[in-house]
Amino acid sequence: MNKEQFKGNWNQFKGEVKKKWGKFTDDELTQIEGDYDKFKGRAQELYGDQKEELNKWTEDWQAKNQTVR
Repeated sequence: MNKEQFKGNWNQFKGEVKKKWGKFTDDELTQIEGDYDKFKGRAQELYGDQKEELNKWTEDWQAKNQTVR
């Protein structure tokens, strides 16, 4: 995944993350603030057993919602 695209779509993405993956808090999402590495790290902590599913969902979401620059 392109980290710049991830950051560019962050505001839209974080709302979808909260709906689908409810363990993320608003504070955590604020701290992550579009940093893909931070997101992946926190996702691993919260959803270690579902990490692959979350990663695939993230990739799919990003592919559907790419910001055109």
